[in-house]
Amino acid sequence: MAGVRWCGAHSSSVLCVGVSLHPDGLLASGGEGGEVALWSQEGAIMGQITLSSDDITSAVFSPAAPGLLYMAHGDNVSVLDPRNLKSVVEDFKHVGEEEINSLALNESGSSLAVADDSGAVRVLELPGGKVCRTLRRHTNICSSVTFRPQRPNNIVSAGLDMQVMLWGLQKTRPLWILSLQDAAEEEDDQQQRPGQLFNPPLAHCVSVTSCGNIVGCAAEDGRVHLMRIGSGSKLDQQGAIKAHSQGASQAHFVNFLTHPYWLATGGNDGQVCLWDVSKHPVVTPGGKSKGQGSGGQRKKSKAKSRDKATTSQTEAEEAAAETLNFSTPKLTMSHGDKINWLCPALLKGKASVVVADQSDGLTVYPLTEL
Repeated sequence: MAGVRWCGAHSSSVLCVGVSLHPDGLLASGGEGGEVALWSQEGAIMGQITLSSDDITSAVFSPAAPGLLYMAHGDNVSVLDPRNLKSVVEDFKHVGEEEINSLALNESGSSLAVADDSGAVRVLELPGGKVCRTLRRHTNICSSVTFRPQRPNNIVSAGLDMQVMLWGLQKTRPLWILSLQDAAEEEDDQQQRPGQLFNPPLAHCVSVTSCGNIVGCAAEDGRVHLMRIGSGSKLDQQGAIKAHSQGASQAHFVNFLTHPYWLATGGNDGQVCLWDVSKHPVVTPGGKSKGQGSGGQRKKSKAKSRDKATTSQTEAEEAAAETLNFSTPKLTMSHGDKINWLCPALLKGKASVVVADQSDGLTVYPLTEL
């Protein structure tokens, strides 16, 4: 599938992309050397500014105020007005303990989460940028953070310590921690591939469905790890899809298609994929997870044993068909370059995904073949 190139605003690699949630909203891209660009939904350059010599690592529009755009560079966050990009509205200086990797806003635009190289997640009150919480548990770089939709006091973070954490802001300790390394080893054992070498599941990007109950995390082992949050914010179930032949760098749930469980992913293999994970056992309530099964009594008649064998074969065939359903992407775009960022977007009412890579431009792929 051919994409449309947007060029002319950056002099080197584009590192991040953000999109306004308003129907006629703009897109923002951030790149190396502090370069920021604004784009119309048709790809026209609407504004440019250089914030500093530090790379722009994250860009988020306020969901509540169309005139607020937050850009991370170094350990700082700059607030911009996309309607007038000539100067900075406000600077939150040194709000990261080290270089910031990821920004996230809650649904009301009143809190900004900042994840940095120290492993910490800081929560800032808006407006003003006052640090009101510092969440420390990651033992390596915290690469990604997001608020949980419909749960304004919950934050999900992921890091290069191969851990995903759910936080409740009432406390400064995680509600739960999932080790992707343990999860990956368990899955490899169950697939009878012990001893086969895989990249460690360093966590690069975390996303939550609009319903707030399913977490997806792109990791260096090529998988997107899936988690279901149940009642009481407990971790109900976890699993994964093998999404990419090399490290998976991006995973974003798409909230404007037919259901909340469409997932856009990108990887170091140069592939951009769209998945329907709605029938994955982690997503579908009552679906059988890995290792779940009912053991019956050992002593059975031959007839019952044959019936059981037939039933087991049927169940196995159904499970195999179901596995194929969610292990094969619905769309694959052979982009060809390593993916820095993916941004699902409705552009003039058309479902699209905007891709940033090692180049100085953006590529827009339509999702119209669904």
